[in-house]
Amino acid sequence: MPSAVEMIGIEKRFPRVVANHDVNFSVEEGEIHALVGENGAGKSTLMKVLYGLYAPDGGTVRVFGKEMREFSPAAAIAAGIGMVHQHFMLVPTLTVAENVMLGMEPRRGPFFARGRAETEVGALSEKYGLRVDPGARIEELSVGLEQRVEILKVLARGARILILDEPTAVLTPQEVEDLYATLRSLKAQGKTVIFITHKLKEVRAITDRLTVLRRGATVGTVASAETSQEQIAEMMVGRPVSLRVEKTAAMPTAPVLEVRHLCAEKLNDVTLEVRAGEILGIAGVEGNGQSELLECLSGLREAESGEVVLGGEDLSAAGPPAWFRAGLAVIPEDRLKRGLVGDYSVADNLVLGRHRLPRYTSTGFVRAGARDADAEELIRRFDVRPPEKSVEARSLSGGNQQKVIIARELSRVPRFLLAAHPTRGVDIGAIEFIHKAIVAERDRGVGVLLVSAELSEVMALSDRIAVMYGGRIVGVVSAASADEKSLGLLMAGGKAAS
Repeated sequence: MPSAVEMIGIEKRFPRVVANHDVNFSVEEGEIHALVGENGAGKSTLMKVLYGLYAPDGGTVRVFGKEMREFSPAAAIAAGIGMVHQHFMLVPTLTVAENVMLGMEPRRGPFFARGRAETEVGALSEKYGLRVDPGARIEELSVGLEQRVEILKVLARGARILILDEPTAVLTPQEVEDLYATLRSLKAQGKTVIFITHKLKEVRAITDRLTVLRRGATVGTVASAETSQEQIAEMMVGRPVSLRVEKTAAMPTAPVLEVRHLCAEKLNDVTLEVRAGEILGIAGVEGNGQSELLECLSGLREAESGEVVLGGEDLSAAGPPAWFRAGLAVIPEDRLKRGLVGDYSVADNLVLGRHRLPRYTSTGFVRAGARDADAEELIRRFDVRPPEKSVEARSLSGGNQQKVIIARELSRVPRFLLAAHPTRGVDIGAIEFIHKAIVAERDRGVGVLLVSAELSEVMALSDRIAVMYGGRIVGVVSAASADEKSLGLLMAGGKAAS
């Protein structure tokens, strides 16, 4: 019996970049197969070739034994392939049924047969265990339910092969477990799943086999259950990688940040402190006030009441410039919206916020020599790839975009670092680098407030952990004594065992 997918000797080139070189990739029918590699390894490009968004520059693609001659999404869908992109492609103002049936709407004469569409989508959701209200509007749904709608869209079009691109990047731990259950159900019903990820824990938890790409080429294919996380990481990066956060005991001193009875949208009487020389982690299911807290602690949102003091200065009503003058550095939640100007060069992004200093400007003109010299030094120190100061920031992989932000923010020599989801969408090699950089700031005497949706990251990096639920801090515990069960209870609004 032929494989579900065979990609042989795939080549895909772009100006100045070889994205895929002689890639060989094979997936058996009815398996969940992981495609893993660092950011920029060529995973998404390869899958865009399979889905017909790109035509290969060389090589052969076979689906269920039949060679693909035409490369377009329509041809891929006709061959039984569906793709769920990392950034969902749904119309927020339309209902679940309207989104699923978009482009193949059932009709009653010239009119959209809404009732029939909702019945069909409801039956489909029951068949595959993807329960969601067909009449609900997308804008009313959680991210996890939106993902179910995306999966229903491809199933409604007859997909036998599902490509999921970083499907857990924005899901809560509970939603991740729901997705695993969905994938197991799809496999049991004969579907084939290709799972693009760089989270090694997921690879072993849900996949049968995995293929590793590095720098656009195939490294190898192995059985997931027979390969350790350390072995997978070494295949991805090309060297041994430490999966543990190496740090000595914290030696905190006086509080650098003090938050007293803070109230704002979604925040209710938040009180906490971050001491110089420690990492305070915030754990909690997303949507419980973390984003609003981050905005209040960087001058983007004014508090309704309460005090926020940084380095002895009350900044409750101050804007971002005052916060940065007081010693703030920020790794933002969304690197493209809040961290970078995508059309600017790497060099220009590395001086943002300091670009008006005399070192970088004179009589309204940029001192390009000083800017470029500093950029080259930061690119070298923080291992930004490619090491080109003139390329646009948007052209970098996610991990290297994150390195640019971290290089810029830490070069401020801050007293307080706000690190929001610092490794979201980042590969294993960059995660190791970022964790070391954050711990080094702590050891330098910086106070660090860490917010992450990855509970394992919060537990590994933090010295103390504060749990948020319903806009409140519901508990603060020592990271050394914390465990996932007790933290999970607090995150769900319950009480940890005493």
